Amino acid sequence: MRRLFITIFLAFVTSVSAFASGMTEEDSLAMIKPKYWKAGAAVNVGFSQLSLTNWAAGGYGQISLSTFADIVANYSKNKIIWNNQLQMGYGFIQSFETGFKKNDDRLILDSKFGYRAAEKLYISAIYNLRTQFAAGYTDDVEVSNIFAPAYMSLGLGVDYTPFPNVSVNVAPLTGKTVMVTIPELRTKYGNAEDQFCRFELGAQVKIDAKLNVQNFNFGTTLILFSDYLNKPQNIKVTWDANVEAKVTRWFSVTLRTNLIYDDNVMVKKKDRKTGEFYNAAGVQFKELFSIGLTYAIGSKK
Repeated sequence: MRRLFITIFLAFVTSVSAFASGMTEEDSLAMIKPKYWKAGAAVNVGFSQLSLTNWAAGGYGQISLSTFADIVANYSKNKIIWNNQLQMGYGFIQSFETGFKKNDDRLILDSKFGYRAAEKLYISAIYNLRTQFAAGYTDDVEVSNIFAPAYMSLGLGVDYTPFPNVSVNVAPLTGKTVMVTIPELRTKYGNAEDQFCRFELGAQVKIDAKLNVQNFNFGTTLILFSDYLNKPQNIKVTWDANVEAKVTRWFSVTLRTNLIYDDNVMVKKKDRKTGEFYNAAGVQFKELFSIGLTYAIGSKK
């Protein structure tokens, strides 16, 4: 009976306080209850211009329609943080000469768990998955597909945040797997013909930086990886950059670039003297410029 009376009394006091301040009871309770999760999403659909240089996963550079979604869900409580980001992009062209082709295709999942050991320093575990949704072609020859290839990594180390929008993650113990489901494509991405999954063990450095100023947003991610087991001096590089400038509430201009260097990935090159084509390691670069509709919900900070 006493518990019931206390419960009713507290509810009454909360309601009266909320009424006196012009707030609803839900608003008052929201102020009392802390929010540990912050989530948000942004979706962009627009016409685009695409340029490809030595892009191993294939594609065609033309005027096209592109879609991109960026979803985040971040948790923070006391000394614990858990940041999650999912990026999905797909673009296609419809040409009378080549028919339906994709020109952008990405599926990237990032997750970082950290425990604060000191100010701005966290003991962390970081996970990454990178693949694509559909088949990609170069000269009508299939060169990629879902999980062909797929890169998955898990690293243990420390995360340093010198500024609120800058993160430097150093993971001296990082396991990485390269999966290729299609046997005919395995040698292209460094696997043996009968090797579905290749394991790498090394060190990884990942740098994330963001800048949000009114209607201008910039974000970049740089990943450097050295494989202890195979030519550790050959650093694998993955560098993504996203720039968005809002023209109106609904329309924006976006520029996304991707740079990859992996000495295990073979790209098609042309000999300048003989004119013959051959496969060798090289820098892959993709640039996507888009003007279109953008819709955002929640908070992506």
